[in-house]
Parts: sequence; C-alpha cells; structure tokens
Amino acid sequence: MAITPIDAILEPEQPGSLRDTPSDNEALDAYSRAVTGVAERLAPSVGSLRVSHRVRGGRRLDGAGSSVVITPDGFMLTSAHVVSRTDGTGRASFVDGREVEFEVVGADALSDLAVLRADARDLVAAGQLVVAIGNPHGFAGSVTAGVVSALGRSLPTRSGATQRVVDNVIQTDAALNPGNSGGALADGRCRVVGINTAVAGIGLGLAVPINTATRRIIAALMTEGRFRRAYLGVAGGPRPLPPRVARELGQEGGFEIVQVVEGSPAARAGLRPEDLIIAVDDLPIDGADALHRLMVSDAIGRTLRVTVVRGGRRREIELVPVELEG
Repeated sequence: MAITPIDAILEPEQPGSLRDTPSDNEALDAYSRAVTGVAERLAPSVGSLRVSHRVRGGRRLDGAGSSVVITPDGFMLTSAHVVSRTDGTGRASFVDGREVEFEVVGADALSDLAVLRADARDLVAAGQLVVAIGNPHGFAGSVTAGVVSALGRSLPTRSGATQRVVDNVIQTDAALNPGNSGGALADGRCRVVGINTAVAGIGLGLAVPINTATRRIIAALMTEGRFRRAYLGVAGGPRPLPPRVARELGQEGGFEIVQVVEGSPAARAGLRPEDLIIAVDDLPIDGADALHRLMVSDAIGRTLRVTVVRGGRRREIELVPVELEG
C-alpha cells in the first residue's frame, strides 16, 4: 500500500506536479531513530534484578527480572511475581555498571505490581517512555520494538486462594522473554505505558498498563506497602437481564451470583446464589469487572446499597464490605 507524504495531504498536488516520496531506506531510518532514541533515554533507568527465592528444603534459587526507576529518590517498579517468595531484598544493576541493593516496599499480586526502593544516591531517574527494555535471560539492557497489538486484554492473577483479573492489559508483539518481567514498555515519546508481565506465546506479550487505576495501586504500595481491596464474598459471572428488566434499565446484563462464601459480608446481608446484581449505589453492574472496580479501599467498612434481581423482582440489599486478606 502506498504511503502519502503528509505535505501532500496538507497541500493538494497541482495538476502535472511531481513530489518526492520517502524511500524505504529513509522510512527505516526514521523508525530506527525512534527506537534508538527511546532506548538511549530509558535504558539507564531500567534495572536488571537478581533475587533469591526460598524453596522447599531450605535451599535458595536465584532468579532474574527487570525494573524501572520511577522517581529521583530511588523508587522502582517491577512485577510482583518477580519478587514473590523472596526475603524482601535483592540487587539491581544498570547498563552503566552500577549495582545497588534494593528492598521490596510493597507488592500486590492481584495487579502483578511491586514497588522497590534503593539508595537514591545511586540512581538517576530518566525520562518516562512501543519499545520493550529489560533483562531477558540475563542479558541486561536488551531492547526490542514492536506495536501495540491490542488493548483491553485481561490477565488472571492469584494471591493465595484469591483470584482476580487485571483489566485493560496491553498486548504487544515486541519480543518478550523470561527476565523481561518488570521491565518497561514505552512509547515513541519515551513515556512508560506499561510494565511487562507475561509471555503468552510467540509474538504475544502482555504488559500491565500505567493508568489511573494502577497509579493508585503504585501510590499505595509506595506509601503503605500494600493495596487494600474490599471483599464481598461472592463468586459468579455475567448474565443477560430478563427482557422486562433490561428494557426498564436500558442495561443488557448483570452479575449472577453462583456462590456465597459462608460468614462473608454477602452471606450476612442475605445475598443468595442466583441473585443477579445489577447496581451498587446506583452504579450499573454488567459483569464481574464492573463489580471488581468498585471493590477498593474506600468501600471497606462503608454501607453499600446493592440492587439485585431475585425471582424477576428488584430488591435493595445493604451490606458492609470488609478488607480482602491477600
């Protein structure tokens, strides 16, 4: 497919005129300049992590990963699974040869994010930055480039018996390998847009996005060492609303409860299997993701008004969430 130069779009050609078009080599040079520019700016702030994991029998197994410096005073961001089961410390090395010790400030397995901190005197925060920089297979400072293949993917996570889905995960075809987890996924303007977290197949990598929701998690990990979530004690999934209710609400689906945990806030409030949650405090609930998004620290200990459909009739039920124990 031919590419029209931007000046031809802004200034339509006159009949009979000829315009120069960029050659393939020039286009490749522009692409290369974009990738190398991102790498030069961001690579100094991407660390190669060495951590030791506790295993059965008291032995220790060394592991690797990546991190991104996010503040001038030594805070770094990585994937929670990189530092899970460690003693809370490790070492980070950088492309200029520096090596520093770090400690885990906080980790949240249900978003797969963790915050580390090293001595601020040893780190320089570079400009934030689709280019992936990390430590695949121990090769520090490795750079790969690609495109955002898709947005809005979901990533299942687990902490003990608790399961959750991370929303709006970025899919990219930039090559990711073991050891890239915790490294930066950046755009051409050197802004970090995600933290690489998983290799889902050849040409299919996933990154936790840096957005409003994850910034709240990061801030909580930096200040409190943990991120608090509200807990109702229900399990279920999406289900279409009865036609009459759907017409009344202008809403197609809700969250059907298939299990209520004994002794949970939901059980104490009288929620039952087959109840269909359609709203919480008048905010529409069309599935599990919408319900999970409301289960934040602000909801802990606060009375919520849950609207359900039971036996074809709408009911209002009040309940008070407790804190989810990770």
